[in-house]
Amino acid sequence: MPPEALTNATAISAAPTADDITFLRFSKGLPALVPRKRRTAPQNPLPAQGTPTLSLPPNIDSISFVEPSRRLLSRRDHGLFLKSPCYSLVLAFVFSLSEACANTKISAIPLNSQPPIIQNILTILSSISTQVECNPPKDQGASRFGNSAFRDFFDAVSSCLGQYHASLGGPTPEAMLEASAYLQHSLGSRARIDYGSGHELNFILWLLCLNRLSLLSPSTFPALALLVFPRYIHLLRKIQSTYYLEPAGSHGVWGLDDYHFLPFLFGASQLLNHPYIRPLSVHNDIILEEEGDEYMYLDMVRWTMATKSVKGLKWTQPMLDDISGAKSWEKVEQGMRRMFVKEVLEKLPVMQHFLFGSLIPAVDGMGLEEQQVENAQGSEAQSATHIGVVKHVHRDDDAWGDCCGIKIPSTIAAAQEAKKWGNGEIFRRVPFD
Repeated sequence: MPPEALTNATAISAAPTADDITFLRFSKGLPALVPRKRRTAPQNPLPAQGTPTLSLPPNIDSISFVEPSRRLLSRRDHGLFLKSPCYSLVLAFVFSLSEACANTKISAIPLNSQPPIIQNILTILSSISTQVECNPPKDQGASRFGNSAFRDFFDAVSSCLGQYHASLGGPTPEAMLEASAYLQHSLGSRARIDYGSGHELNFILWLLCLNRLSLLSPSTFPALALLVFPRYIHLLRKIQSTYYLEPAGSHGVWGLDDYHFLPFLFGASQLLNHPYIRPLSVHNDIILEEEGDEYMYLDMVRWTMATKSVKGLKWTQPMLDDISGAKSWEKVEQGMRRMFVKEVLEKLPVMQHFLFGSLIPAVDGMGLEEQQVENAQGSEAQSATHIGVVKHVHRDDDAWGDCCGIKIPSTIAAAQEAKKWGNGEIFRRVPFD
């Protein structure tokens, strides 16, 4: 064997083995045990949105009832509202309703044991549903924009508001007339034929007015959240499907939903400590089908998927898809609370249509609706006038304003038109899916 080969063989055989390395490593004793560092809490954790105390109803004898009107006409007005007792009142009522349905499914609230006021409210919603059938949509070809027959429906309901509220047994006709304005505006915009989270909030404000009139005590809150509100949501689905209401200020796929917000808040509260339904379960069709009638969150996801022409939550509602990655429903519920404050109450384009009266009072210093035209600068970028709609101020950082924007066809209308042409059961796949 050549000397070079012998040298290489000796070097290879002399290479340390794994056992040799282990022996050398621990020949001087075991290394000192160093405890792992605990994870530190984030420096700026998002604070949990608490529930303010709901104040007692006012003394009816000291109230002079008025017709509700718009008072949030500028950012200054909006800033006054966010620091007012009215803001705390709305927040307390909404979050109290959310807490009332915590860990409770819809069927756990028996309908036949509810007080007469709950039965009467459900009867009113059923009567409004009948008005939809009495005012069928007009033939607009294949148009997916708002159907003008909605205005006939809106007028028919408006003419019955006095009769509806007489059945609730309010203290005075003037008081019920003020409350009826909120129910009227909870059905959508007659002028624009659209619907959004501001109209949904008006329904909650209607219930708040009845609470201020001592007609709805806190003991009725579970029934309001789990019987009345779901019935209202299903009524609006019928209206949206019939008249193709356009989404008001929709953010498209980047929004939580085209029309609603509160069903997700209440629904997340329902699921807080559920034994097997997790946020990720929204991708399970079997769970959506079997549990959707019991939990509003699942029902909203199921309805959203049924009204889209593209299959897959990650394509149609990526925000809901992202939320499904949360570790617990507590995280989701807290996030929904913060989102309600940031995306509804703190958004002037939504809140500028908020109505104030004697039951939901404004604070001193807010503008008056009749002063809107005088206060507006008159430039096209700052104000806009729509047919049949009062003038309103746009955001300074928005070219057209979230409050009106461009006309957006309804996705529900797209699904309905697809069914007319026999394509309602076929999902259009995304090319890169």
